[in-house]
Amino acid sequence: MAVRLADVAKEAGVSQATASRVLNGSKRTPSQEIADRVRSAAQRLGYFPNAQAQALARSSAGLVGLIVHDIADPYFSSIARGVQRGLDGSGVQLLLSSTGRDPQAELSAVRSFLSHRTDAIVLAGSRGIEDDDDLVAALEQYQANGGKVVMIGQPLALAGGVHLDNEGAAAELAQELLRLGHRRFAVLAGDQSLTTALDRVSGFLAKLKSSGIDPVLVREGAFTRDGGYLEMADLIRSEALELPAGQVCVFCANDVMALGAMTAIREAGLRVPEDVAVAGFDDIPTLGDLVPSVSTVRLPLEEIGRMAGEFVLTDGDEQRRLVVSGHPVLRESTRKL
Repeated sequence: MAVRLADVAKEAGVSQATASRVLNGSKRTPSQEIADRVRSAAQRLGYFPNAQAQALARSSAGLVGLIVHDIADPYFSSIARGVQRGLDGSGVQLLLSSTGRDPQAELSAVRSFLSHRTDAIVLAGSRGIEDDDDLVAALEQYQANGGKVVMIGQPLALAGGVHLDNEGAAAELAQELLRLGHRRFAVLAGDQSLTTALDRVSGFLAKLKSSGIDPVLVREGAFTRDGGYLEMADLIRSEALELPAGQVCVFCANDVMALGAMTAIREAGLRVPEDVAVAGFDDIPTLGDLVPSVSTVRLPLEEIGRMAGEFVLTDGDEQRRLVVSGHPVLRESTRKL
């Protein structure tokens, strides 16, 4: 039979209300001697406090919800690890929802975290160019009930958080590739209805234009590894890049797209970087360990997550926005011949 709070109270010689105030974290606490007696009784009997009762006593669930697009993507797993680091030592537990880039799944996750009365919701990942009205309404309801919303990536007008200068960092990458001597470029743009992909491609193309260079082509597709693979394979079959007559540098809007593109290049019997130079964006873990190692824009992904976790715990202006910039990292995949 499970040990009840009443059993602990009887063992400690106190009322059940007193035992509850000690074990469930109420601000109204008895003397230290009584509190020690209650905790000792709970330990002897093997009693574990009820999380819902603790939440009621503290007016806080001690829970934070994190919503990501795909936890299998190293970009999001690195951010999730950082959020956990930011919450370390606080006693707050992290709940995770991976939505598969489905807007309805994201909305469902918000509503679920609202029903669990989490203290905060952290949303990581690219938003659409247009705000999702249902999502915004759900988050506004959550805030009205006392919840805190923290964004990682793109802002929503209702919330602050950690935001990324994707456009500026992409322009810096283009500048570095030009400095290496690259002049023929193709762009695998990902899904241009996503703000992250749009900003990265816009920054990259703006730098090329200001340097008097037009890309060979810009191709949209899925903002995923398979998107990079399929678009690159299709380009090679179409002969639009005139390969292998001359090296072309392919900019992919994220690293997993770059990895997919490199697989398609190898399967076609072409070489990186001899035939096709490849650059990505994010600097996901292990990217530098590949052969050839992959050029990219380094974002401090785990640090970004840690900042968001600490943002959750910080009282103050909930509209505050911390801007993080990336910087280019040049590796073997963009070596100019």
